[in-house]
Amino acid sequence: MIGEIAAVSAAFLWAVASMIYATLGRRAPALALNLGKGVIAIALLGITIVVQGLDAPALAGRSSLLLLLSGAIGIGFGDTVYLEALRYLGARRTLLLGTLAPPISACLALWFLREQLSPFAWGGIAVTIMGIVWVISERAAETHAATQQGRGLFYAFLASLAQAIGAILSRAALDNTAVSPQWGALLRLAAGVIVVVVWGVVRQQLQAWWQAMNTTDLLLRLFAASFAGTYLGIWLQQLSLKYTVTGISQTLNATSPLFVLPIAVLMGERISSRAWLGAFIAVIGVGLLLAHTG
Repeated sequence: MIGEIAAVSAAFLWAVASMIYATLGRRAPALALNLGKGVIAIALLGITIVVQGLDAPALAGRSSLLLLLSGAIGIGFGDTVYLEALRYLGARRTLLLGTLAPPISACLALWFLREQLSPFAWGGIAVTIMGIVWVISERAAETHAATQQGRGLFYAFLASLAQAIGAILSRAALDNTAVSPQWGALLRLAAGVIVVVVWGVVRQQLQAWWQAMNTTDLLLRLFAASFAGTYLGIWLQQLSLKYTVTGISQTLNATSPLFVLPIAVLMGERISSRAWLGAFIAVIGVGLLLAHTG
């Protein structure tokens, strides 16, 4: 059960991290948070690589380019719009929209990597979409105006699309290569940070970002979210892949929307039965998809 426990723990930690990011999004721009998150995660991974004595991977030029492009799209752009979605939708709805990433990845893999989908996998995609539509079609809460929810849904969809593209590029880059998860994550994070820094320099926003984040409380919360959601998440996901089959690992990793519901209840949010049911349906759909992809 080590693999299953690790996967569930990773999903729980990402739910907690998303709740923290949602609160930080009211205090600092998404780009600033993404930059801070990336720098913290890179530092933690760099220390880990040095302590473990992991040698730098010998990647071909094409593989390196694809891996860096994966980080630029999936982390530099994808994590930024994800953090923006959290500001408009909150962690609960944003995490639910995140279950779109596996179906989008499967469809992209079908077109670009020639990976086939079984009828059960297509059924899983349909079930996932049904669960999401069931929840988001619920009347918006008073704290979310219709325009805000629409904007948040757009950002959340872009985040899922970017995550899916990043996953496909990463899979293509690492096919038949021996790269440790730590080095792979470090290279992707570095590319993402470079994208955000370049944007900040071009827009002359770096100083404003630092001023918005230069408080001890915010930086401590950002460190906690980065440590739990990014750093520990990578470790636990790798541990789950080592001790259980890929389908089970990925499915359990996708259960974050279920964990965020009781957390939201503890924080005083009222969760409708429709939201509970829709989240369960979406996660079941992801399970069907991942269990029958191949």
